[in-house]
Amino acid sequence: MILISSALALGGCSVFEDLGDLVWPSDEEASQPEVVQVPPPQPAAPPQQAAPQQAAQQPPPPGYRQPPPGYPQPPPGYPQQPPPGQPGAAPPAPPPPPPLGTTNFQPTPPTPGAPTGTYVGAKVQQLRQDLTNMQAAISQHNGQLQQLRNTTVQHSQAYHGIVAAISARLQVGTTPGNPVLVQQWNEAQADLDRLDSDIAGMNSLVNKVTADSAMASFLLESVRAAYGLSGAVDEDHRQLAILEDETNRTVVLIDRLLNELSQDVRRQSQYVSRERSNLSTLSLAISNGELYGQSLANRAFRSATPGPGRAGGAAFSGTDGRRPLVVIRFDRPKVDYEQALYSAVSQALEQRPDASFDLVAVSATKGSAAQAAINATKARKNAEAVLRSLNSMGLPADRVTLSAATSATASTNEVHLYVR
Repeated sequence: MILISSALALGGCSVFEDLGDLVWPSDEEASQPEVVQVPPPQPAAPPQQAAPQQAAQQPPPPGYRQPPPGYPQPPPGYPQQPPPGQPGAAPPAPPPPPPLGTTNFQPTPPTPGAPTGTYVGAKVQQLRQDLTNMQAAISQHNGQLQQLRNTTVQHSQAYHGIVAAISARLQVGTTPGNPVLVQQWNEAQADLDRLDSDIAGMNSLVNKVTADSAMASFLLESVRAAYGLSGAVDEDHRQLAILEDETNRTVVLIDRLLNELSQDVRRQSQYVSRERSNLSTLSLAISNGELYGQSLANRAFRSATPGPGRAGGAAFSGTDGRRPLVVIRFDRPKVDYEQALYSAVSQALEQRPDASFDLVAVSATKGSAAQAAINATKARKNAEAVLRSLNSMGLPADRVTLSAATSATASTNEVHLYVR
């Protein structure tokens, strides 16, 4: 089944608007796609000064949300933030960093025991000292873990503070390639690198705790083996029983430490990978001076199993009468299509996270054969530029198939994007 939405054409004098809601059409609807063309916008009329009493009677604009009871009422017609998903709405806030473990793994020192003067008693004293040394190593590694957690939280807070400042500046509008935002982006990148260093420190700590776990298991087996030594008195076996219980508790403590530390490493690694993708999208937004949102990679499931007929990387066999999700018309040197392209693809991935896309370079065949060849070359270059924009927004490259086609009715070169 194919996902269909209203088409979007950008550039020049022809504009397709109103993406609408992405729907799962029935077979009858899918067989007769309909694209509604909206006339080009007319020049705005000179503003007229409205009388104060008329302004008070105007209805609020679309998307106006009433404040809660008891809140001071704004002037009538005052525009507020539209609901999420409507044009002009602020993008959703990025998800917070994953929580770190909070357990403090501090072992309890072993219970002292008086020497009994037997060989088994001396063995118990040696095993007790080995347990003390191992617990000292665990305490040291626990201290390193708590320090790494504090450092990770500080670096994460610094990173999110910078990203929030960049997003706020892009939300109100700024110049393309603003050097202040570029500098802040570099600082955010440096904070992510510091988070990578924190993860590397956690991985090193995992190796140390794994060695502690092996030592604790060996020590527990040694304590149990001491029961079979001859020449022991009852006090020796009593101290061995206490030592065995304390060694068991230490083994459990090390296992919990290792599990929680491994979970911290896994969550933080996924978090840093996701934020690097978001930074890539943010870099594109800074270059264009407008805010997009989170990376498309966070909406697309890379490991999702493609459904029949839309396997990743499959050859494109034509439009098959499908209605394009996006149509970009390159009828002027500079066409600003990134914002609308991001919105359309983002909505498509919200409905179908495993969706793939066909990107088609459509060239006009009007004119001589030489002109048609030039148009084909330009159309392919335009499609490659759109593909680079999609990759910069975080859409995995294996989700997009690039192809070319010609059109006798097209008045200029176009790029069509289809949901597969």
